[in-house]
Amino acid sequence: MHERERHRIILSAVQEKSVVTIQDISELTEASEATIRRDIAALHVQGKIRRVRGGAEAVHPPQLGNLAGRPFRVSESVNIDKKRAIARAAVDLCEAGDAIIINGGTTTFQMVHYMAGHRLQVMTNSFAIAEHLVKHSKNTVTVPGGAIYREQSLILSPFDNDAIRNFYARRMFIGAQGVGPLGIMEADALIIQSEQKLMHQADELVVMVDSSKFNRRSSLILCALDRVSVVITDDGISEEAARMIENAGVRLVVASPVAQAVKEDSSSVA
Repeated sequence: MHERERHRIILSAVQEKSVVTIQDISELTEASEATIRRDIAALHVQGKIRRVRGGAEAVHPPQLGNLAGRPFRVSESVNIDKKRAIARAAVDLCEAGDAIIINGGTTTFQMVHYMAGHRLQVMTNSFAIAEHLVKHSKNTVTVPGGAIYREQSLILSPFDNDAIRNFYARRMFIGAQGVGPLGIMEADALIIQSEQKLMHQADELVVMVDSSKFNRRSSLILCALDRVSVVITDDGISEEAARMIENAGVRLVVASPVAQAVKEDSSSVA
């Protein structure tokens, strides 16, 4: 990852969480902690952040009221090749005329790049997904009522009287904060509330996570593994994590970023 991109991620992260650790940023950027220390030092000299012991803090702390979890613009470029391979495998599950629900997230967002030639009925709580599909596809798009959370690009409502209960889907596609033996994990209670409302409207639940998510944990459980129909991940998944998914009776789809890149190169040549 280039220095400019790392700096963008660091600046976005401190605006969301106020204080971030070197370890957090190293994980986000997949750069060494020594590299992140140099980046923080450079941004500190420029007056864009304040260097603190073990990390960095915002010069102007963010306002309260944001959702837990990383902002959309921070996470969007992390593991992008893996996310695109996973997204293409997810779209391959769809058939013409299907009604689907796409939950907001940076992995699910990548589905839009492979949906241009489809005619699906799509319900999404993602402002970014809805906007892209309206502009660049012939899919029918429905969004629920609610407030737009700009940082996560999500539309969420605590009320039941929105369009969700009138929409029935064959499948729902979601990302996750983490996946473990207890189930699918998320970082924010309001996000879980929204996802559970959507889950009631779909026959099958498809979880889209890159292989790093099997090493992450959260204190909030969205659902048990037995509620999941399919897990789509990349070929970096460990044998232990693969056994956990298969032993739960969940179909496991492994997408290869390398094979995906070859497909896209072939398409561009054609």
